[in-house]
Amino acid sequence: MRSSLILAALAALASSPAMSQSVPPVLPNAAPWDQPFLPPVPAWDGASRALLRDASDPWVTAFEADPAHDFSPTYADTRAWFDRLDAASDLIRIEQFGVSPEGRPIYAVIASKDGASFDPSKPVLLAQAGIHPGEIDGKDAGMMLLRDIAFNGKSDLLDRANLILIPILSVDGHERASAYSRPNQRGPRIQGWRNTATNQNLNRDYLKLDQPEMRAVRGLILKYRPDLYVDIHVTDGMDYQYDVTWGYNGENGIYSRSPDTAAWLDSVFKPAMNAALEAQGHIPGELVFGVDDNNPRAGLSDGGLGERFSNGWGSAAHVPTILIENHSLKPHEQRVLGTYVFLEQALRTLATQGRDLRAAITADSALRPAEIPANFEQDEQPSTTRAFKGIRYETYDSPASGRKEIRWLGQADPEVWQLPFYSSHPTLTLHRPEAYWVPSYRSDLIERLRIHGVAMETLDAPRAVSVDMLRLDDPKLGARPNEGHVPVTVTSVTPERRDWTFPTGSVRVPTDQALGDVVVLLLEPQSSESFFAWGLFPEVLSRVEYIEGYAIAPLAERMMAADPALKAEFEAKLAAEPAFAADGDARLQWFYERTPFYDDRYRLYPVGREN
Repeated sequence: MRSSLILAALAALASSPAMSQSVPPVLPNAAPWDQPFLPPVPAWDGASRALLRDASDPWVTAFEADPAHDFSPTYADTRAWFDRLDAASDLIRIEQFGVSPEGRPIYAVIASKDGASFDPSKPVLLAQAGIHPGEIDGKDAGMMLLRDIAFNGKSDLLDRANLILIPILSVDGHERASAYSRPNQRGPRIQGWRNTATNQNLNRDYLKLDQPEMRAVRGLILKYRPDLYVDIHVTDGMDYQYDVTWGYNGENGIYSRSPDTAAWLDSVFKPAMNAALEAQGHIPGELVFGVDDNNPRAGLSDGGLGERFSNGWGSAAHVPTILIENHSLKPHEQRVLGTYVFLEQALRTLATQGRDLRAAITADSALRPAEIPANFEQDEQPSTTRAFKGIRYETYDSPASGRKEIRWLGQADPEVWQLPFYSSHPTLTLHRPEAYWVPSYRSDLIERLRIHGVAMETLDAPRAVSVDMLRLDDPKLGARPNEGHVPVTVTSVTPERRDWTFPTGSVRVPTDQALGDVVVLLLEPQSSESFFAWGLFPEVLSRVEYIEGYAIAPLAERMMAADPALKAEFEAKLAAEPAFAADGDARLQWFYERTPFYDDRYRLYPVGREN
């Protein structure tokens, strides 16, 4: 009953005079409403509409055939269309590279004139759609572009470059589809679900590699070594004029783990892409992350530089990675066409400038910084001012929230806003050791390192080595789970030099390799992107043995009698810490930790550092 009332309210909203100009007509098989609570849509009639094929074309896509261009086909219909394209064109082939948790094949569509293997001199563009399946613009744009390469005069795009399209990465989430998946987004009218069948957000899994979808993507990347990786999303958040926003770590000269690549993207790629988009009637912009949802003019931030995301991982792994965030409040048609223009121009730019990009990748891959900044947080003060093309808005008193809310008016603000821009800074500096030693019983983590492509030495016999083992001083469990894990933080560690025997099957992981930064970020427990931080070492937080009060109390008294320095240290602690002095259990625990009975491996991180 309640759902029926909500739908009735939405229908009434859609028919109200205030909304009638912004709500498209109801189409066959459409929901009875089209997010009528969303802001009005600014008028748009870009030249890229000429890319659309007529519904009578035998190779028209489902997106194009829809009268409102507000539809994206199912997994099965998408695959059937690509199978037909594969059968009809020698330029197109389909490659399965993984299987989803619900058993669906995950596949890529490859466009090349090279046959089964790529000409190594040609740069490779890997375009990925549907890591969040409701944000599916890249699938529909990719279908159009591949069709036009095969049949409509754009095969020259493959003369000097190759294209790999992942049309749907999160295939299970794609099929959990409805009209109610993304309330903040305008179309397509049926959308997939943000998370996977196992309720995981794949765009948090680039470093820890929990999920089969992400492990499969990493395998595909290692196989084809793309020169450019484009990860296609749709935004949430505020309204503005831009329809295609995009960026990469290191943009505009800020810090990057791949500085030469970032410089190439700044000086070569960005001007070419923005010029192509503008020529086709789009409004490209840099990635936009507002710092205050209630005050659009409060400023913008870089959104953080975390390696759990595609762009952060790409910077650390030296894989040039573009994050596209099309604007959710623009119609699906406008976003899809902008994505098509982006992908086409990316191929053309790689064809002419790809050699310089490869040189930048080589230079970045040779870097071995002794100190690695980590755990980035937003600056408290803005570092610069950014020009911003905003949308006019007003505030009103909402009877629902009991406070002022923003109402976007759907009109371009003629004033270019000058907004403060907040960069990020590292809160931790990690020192690069020679290598790490991972014990064989953590075969699960060793396997994740292998999937990343990390080079390792596997022991074929036990080996005794002198390493630093890290004592975790005060680890804290997270207050709530995140991506299927209970996160753990540790702000300080104490190295302890040990002669440690690692059993057969353990691995030595050198940091003198292109993925050395990734190794450090994964294996240093203080790193917020580490296996430890994701809660993958819970065993080290468990203390097994203990001692009863009737045993430790007399033992403690004997210890003080035998060691005046220990007695003085204890008394100083009593005087300095009244809470400790009043806690009998804490007092006895203090002595227990100083006996040979105490668990020597409690809070001892089992990965060794070789310095």
